[in-house]
Amino acid sequence: MKQLTRAEEEVMQHLWSLNEASVKEIIALFPESKPAYNTVSTIIRILETKEFVNHKQKGKGYIYFPLVAKEKYSKQSAQKLVEGYFQGSFKSMVSYFTKNNDISVSDLEAILKELNSKK
Repeated sequence: MKQLTRAEEEVMQHLWSLNEASVKEIIALFPESKPAYNTVSTIIRILETKEFVNHKQKGKGYIYFPLVAKEKYSKQSAQKLVEGYFQGSFKSMVSYFTKNNDISVSDLEAILKELNSKK
């Protein structure tokens, strides 16, 4: 699966939250200083080329919908992060974030509890 740019990911986050939407509906979810219609439209076309998005016609316009589930993309992105920066070691990644981001003991316990429930 291809990686997305920051702008592409932001558009996908909005599309995932809406499930299907027009460009105007996607733009409406952006905070103030919203991107231009043409900018979002171009990003959507790029996402179609990357096979993340497809569309259906509605009147004179299009409604876009995701082809890739958010969970699938998130899992793939997390795996690339672990492989690229932590030599494939989940333990190294957790250790890094613990040391550098002041993760509390209660947060670590919650993570361990969740991992144990998956076994």
